[in-house]
Amino acid sequence: MSHCSPGDTLVDATPGTTRIALLGSPNSGKTTLFNALTGLRAKTGNYPGVTVARYEGTARTPGGDVTIEDLPGTYSLDPISPDEQVVADVLDAADDQLNTPDALLVLVDATTIERSLTLVGQALNTGIPVTVVVTFGDELHRRMGSLDTAALQRALGVPVLEVSAGDKEALAGLRDQLARAAQWAVPVLPPPTERQQARAWARSVLDGARHRPPSDDARTRRLDAVLLHPILGTLIFAATMFLFFQVIFTLATPLQDLVQSWFDDAGGWTHTHLGDGWLGSFIGDALIGGVGSVMVFVPQIALLFLMIAILEGSGYLSRAAFLMDRLMARAGLEGRAFVALLSAWACAIPGIMATRSLPSARDRIATMMGAPLMTCSARLTVYVLLVGLLVPSSATVGPFGAQGVVMFVLYLVGALAAMGTAWVFKRITGRHGAVLPFYMEMPSYRLPRLRSVAFAVWDSSKAFLQKVGRIILVVTIVLWLLLNLPTRGTAEMQHAGVDTTSSSATSAYVLDHSIAAQVGRGVEPVFEPLGFDWRVNVGVLASLSAREVFVATLGQVAAAENPESPKTTLQHMTTERNGHQEKLFDAPTTAALLTFFLFALQCMSTIGVMRRETGTWRWPAIAFGYMFVLAWSAALLVHTVVAAIS
Repeated sequence: MSHCSPGDTLVDATPGTTRIALLGSPNSGKTTLFNALTGLRAKTGNYPGVTVARYEGTARTPGGDVTIEDLPGTYSLDPISPDEQVVADVLDAADDQLNTPDALLVLVDATTIERSLTLVGQALNTGIPVTVVVTFGDELHRRMGSLDTAALQRALGVPVLEVSAGDKEALAGLRDQLARAAQWAVPVLPPPTERQQARAWARSVLDGARHRPPSDDARTRRLDAVLLHPILGTLIFAATMFLFFQVIFTLATPLQDLVQSWFDDAGGWTHTHLGDGWLGSFIGDALIGGVGSVMVFVPQIALLFLMIAILEGSGYLSRAAFLMDRLMARAGLEGRAFVALLSAWACAIPGIMATRSLPSARDRIATMMGAPLMTCSARLTVYVLLVGLLVPSSATVGPFGAQGVVMFVLYLVGALAAMGTAWVFKRITGRHGAVLPFYMEMPSYRLPRLRSVAFAVWDSSKAFLQKVGRIILVVTIVLWLLLNLPTRGTAEMQHAGVDTTSSSATSAYVLDHSIAAQVGRGVEPVFEPLGFDWRVNVGVLASLSAREVFVATLGQVAAAENPESPKTTLQHMTTERNGHQEKLFDAPTTAALLTFFLFALQCMSTIGVMRRETGTWRWPAIAFGYMFVLAWSAALLVHTVVAAIS
């Protein structure tokens, strides 16, 4: 999963070094090998002129450092989508802008080598030195297949290595090979390019390599008979997602409480020892109260990406896309669109960028319009906070925790809204047409590799922490200034009847007369029907930079009033409604807030990426406008209904 921050155009990981690209089909083990070779030294960016993600890293070899580039997965160098076009352009020596690699590692899955040889033949015709890397050899042998790699090397006329990402000896041999890229053998004659001749060439290569196809994977066949069943498989998928969110609350809550108590103690210690002056307020309210209130959700974020990595590494997520293909077809889309929407679970940005795998520009636009409605990890922080305020932790629905049930419903509604929006945009724009066939690799079920799962969780969690350190920290500091300016003197507060000996009373007065309060009250006519007061309004406006800032804003406000227990302060915070004080986060208002964040496009980064993908501000403006109207209208409806029944 990609992180939320879109990268700039990337320079070489190590300028001047040998540049070797990894080429292979999806699920060939390419990215796993890339991680094994580069470790945590990978960089992310974009190819010049396009928004297709670019991944580079540095591999250590006996001959020195080598730059490794992980090209987008492709089945052929005859492109039908933007990312496949990039692969073809990168390997075109005439295109100097994309920096053609010095050599290629072409990965082939031993269990599907018949299909992979087409790509190998095309790679050999580029004129770039090639080494073929055979992956999943253990899977081939387990299924009673065979392949003589030495004979395959003689048949192809280029080096061939069998490598498993977990085999240190094989990886060491590959590193030695990378160090000698300049001496790699090349075929005397390139493979034929005419289709029938190319097929005959592939058959002769397999015969020369004494290839015996693997038998059907009995384990995969038995599991698919159940998991791909139109009815039973769909029910299992729904149950899996339901348990997914139960786990997020059940397992992460103790860790979250531990982190919360640490920040509460740190906030109390800061105000006790540094006082309530500017320094104490900045550290206690802005840094600990604001940024700390977001950091509390790191356990949930890590657990979310852990479970996604396990489902992806086991091969189950590709089955989920297959199951959803029929449903997506009803929206005029294909299963690849579901893959893009599924990517938006981590963040809308990779979900929008994943639409480049769709051959149809019409489908890309429709999917982009729906992707921001998928519940991303940024929404997760807001949901966990608000669901905790709305639903007691002890509440249950049958044997299940009520908080997890509410979370599942939020994710389900977001997914349905995303698909429904894609359906609407396909029709209102008049963009009808035949749905293209959906082809997707179905890997055998495997136990996820611990190293690959750890990489995925670390990479995604690191991206979240970097976001906290960059966007959220900066916005939190600006908010702290807006919440504390203009300064108020003791005489003014005494004249207003404020007990100046009480830090909570003085903090409340400063907050209530701050610039932020004026801005929040300025937009009250818009949000008052939803039950929001100026504090919530400031959080909603600030969350345009990043949804997590909403949590940071409320954290600052609560920490200023009660640094030792800001969470308790939020639960008992009051506001004036109809001439008397009422609980701010009552059921109608909290439910309306959840609904608003479910539909609103509160993310400038997403808007920026949508602008880059579409090449115009028209579609981002439409997306922001329709999602705000949808969010406000749905929140008003929910507020009205919940108020009537509570």
